Amino acid sequence: MSRVTCDLTISLDGFVAGPNQSPAEPLGENGELLHRWMFEEPDANAAAIDGILASGAYIMGRNMFAGPGPGAWDADWRGWWGEEPPYHAPVFVLTHHARKPLEMQGGTTFNFVTDGIEAALAQAREAAGSKDVAVAGGAKTVQQFLSAGLIDELRLHISPMLLGAGERLLDGVANVTLEPTEVSGTGLVTHVRYRVVRS
Repeated sequence: MSRVTCDLTISLDGFVAGPNQSPAEPLGENGELLHRWMFEEPDANAAAIDGILASGAYIMGRNMFAGPGPGAWDADWRGWWGEEPPYHAPVFVLTHHARKPLEMQGGTTFNFVTDGIEAALAQAREAAGSKDVAVAGGAKTVQQFLSAGLIDELRLHISPMLLGAGERLLDGVANVTLEPTEVSGTGLVTHVRYRVVRS
């Protein structure tokens, strides 16, 4: 059976997005700065970037796909990534509002799952085959998967900055043991792999 992984960039004070998220700033104030390592040091961080994009299927929360705000779908909204998202694999979006699958260029299809994390994981495992399934975010989605014991490996990319407020990754997550297995990094990021130990 494929593993379930999770890659997230996080600030030193534990946030994966800054405060005041909006359609204009989906990662909140200064949230984009968390990800400088991908764009300013891509060669030095190539292994980490390749690892993020190697999964056979992805799961994300509605806010990661569409931004903050509940309610029915805007039928014209096609995600933040343009016509060719970086996933190149099936993506399962957790939502309370049904929507038909959205096929994009490059092999990405967004599938909208209304019956919870276990159903999304089952569909993602089937789509991934022998490859890993990645829980892509956001914070609340990862919290649900960690709390349910459904993540095998957590890979944090720690940016040496403080956001002070925003979406904190591990709020409300308890009884999870993380065993570090690998550490590497550059001037803009420290990569830490954790095996999630189930109690």
